[in-house]
Amino acid sequence: MIRPHRSHPLWVAFLLHRVSGIGLALFLPVHFYMLSLAISSAATLDGLLRFTDLTLVKIAEFFLVFLLSVHMFGGLRLIALEFLPWTNNQKTLAATAVALAFMISTGFFLRAI
Repeated sequence: MIRPHRSHPLWVAFLLHRVSGIGLALFLPVHFYMLSLAISSAATLDGLLRFTDLTLVKIAEFFLVFLLSVHMFGGLRLIALEFLPWTNNQKTLAATAVALAFMISTGFFLRAI
């Protein structure tokens, strides 16, 4: 049985913010490892750059940018909750945060193709 507070749209926004933060935290060690490989040798960097031309990697970049932007806009919404007075349109702000994140990541993906 789903608890009543877990069916609220703002709880879903909180969950999306939390999951995106965990996804970004899991990506960071991979990112730093790839950076260390790029610094250590030029051949490794060339192989890495060829790898990033794959369509699957571009789709993964889309999801990564989506996670980053949804985390950023969700965090801005949470900061607004802390410092601004509570309003009735908080669900609209949460939906706007997701829409902006999707637009940014889609623009990044279309530019990458």
